[in-house]
Amino acid sequence: MRLTRISALIGTAAVALLTAACGSSTTPTPGPAASPTTTTLPPVSAPTAAGTFGTRPPVVTVPTGPPPTVLQASDLITGTGAVAKKGSTVTVQYVLVSYATDAVIQSSWDSSSFSFKLGEGQVIPGWDKGVVGMKVGGRRELIIPPALGYGSMAQQGIPPNSTLVFIVDVLKVA
Repeated sequence: MRLTRISALIGTAAVALLTAACGSSTTPTPGPAASPTTTTLPPVSAPTAAGTFGTRPPVVTVPTGPPPTVLQASDLITGTGAVAKKGSTVTVQYVLVSYATDAVIQSSWDSSSFSFKLGEGQVIPGWDKGVVGMKVGGRRELIIPPALGYGSMAQQGIPPNSTLVFIVDVLKVA
């Protein structure tokens, strides 16, 4: 009888440890406070290599597997300048790659930088949400699902319902 009780206690303890290790607790664990350039969006599963800010277009690595259904963002280079906030005019360089084909669709590096007013609907919703909090000198990878991109509309070489992968460098915030 005593051995049975000990076995039961060990088994209960093992189940409790496994449950805790698997993260099935419903109580959130406090984490570090987010810095101004840390995004609260889910991170990109396999972010592109950081590269060098501002010298040439980055080479984008599209993650494998099915495209995400939510906006994902990862800072590849953390900037040190002014912070992009809603209402700021942000000047960027960017590369756009198709998640489905790994092909570059657009690149401001081929023409000139691009400026827009953040949070005013001048760009796709994935940018209005994904660029917030970036600092000048920063580089961020955004993976934007169709619902936050162009949706079912085709747009300048972008097929309908495309998941978009952007690398964005913030050059200026005013």
